[in-house]
Amino acid sequence: MQRLPAWIRGHLAALRALLVLTLLLGAAYPLVVTGVAQAVFGHKANGSLVDKDGKTVGSALAGQRFTDAGGDPAGKYFQSRPSAAGDGYDMLSTSASNLGPEDVVDTLPTPGDEGRQSLLTQVCARSKAAGELEGVSGGRPYCTGDGVGAVLKVFPGRVVSVNQACPATPFVARYQGVQVECARPGEDYTAGRTVPVRGNATAVVPPDAVTASGSGLDPHISPAYAELQAPRVARERGLALPRVRELIGEHTTGRALGFIGEPAVNVLELNLALDETTR
Repeated sequence: MQRLPAWIRGHLAALRALLVLTLLLGAAYPLVVTGVAQAVFGHKANGSLVDKDGKTVGSALAGQRFTDAGGDPAGKYFQSRPSAAGDGYDMLSTSASNLGPEDVVDTLPTPGDEGRQSLLTQVCARSKAAGELEGVSGGRPYCTGDGVGAVLKVFPGRVVSVNQACPATPFVARYQGVQVECARPGEDYTAGRTVPVRGNATAVVPPDAVTASGSGLDPHISPAYAELQAPRVARERGLALPRVRELIGEHTTGRALGFIGEPAVNVLELNLALDETTR
């Protein structure tokens, strides 16, 4: 019997290997791993979904917004930290903002261009909004009273509060003897020396209330941020503040292995516990 040419035998061997590996690694292995995951880690393997009244309301592993019909923060719920994932907590766009500490100068909006807020102004605006929501000071160093970055552009004989668009009143009247101007949208200030100005404000709003997580999906907040929100939630729900603080403690997880990471509060689980308490 005549043997097949070597090049044909090589191709057939490669085809057999492809078929075997496809069955093993493309079918059998995923089925085994999926079966083990379902048998041993069923709840976690399915996304740690959380149900309420027979309906899935979220995942214990992903954050979400808690807003009213108008899109504003719902007073009776604890609020999550900000998110840079898409429009917020979009699991198809998980990401960080990739903005760093030197991003302090805004691009002011002009007709046809919505502009861009620097990281500093985003932090200042979030801190101001959180302070107004919780009834505390939203001020923090390097922020103006109107919630933008306190940054000057300094030129010979001229100083501009670059993040405060005219006709705003600059956060400081004079700098090194020169009167400070408000910024005119569309004017180029890149040639000026950038000078962030540290004010006297003491930050009351915690860092996780004004910065997004690396993934944009963090379902947790710090105990400090939960404590800041507790009086509002207690007031809105008609609960005693100690009871709300007790629920915060029940939904606070400690450091992994006792030393890794920081204590954290799962916002969704805490809010569901509040709903059960006031039902």
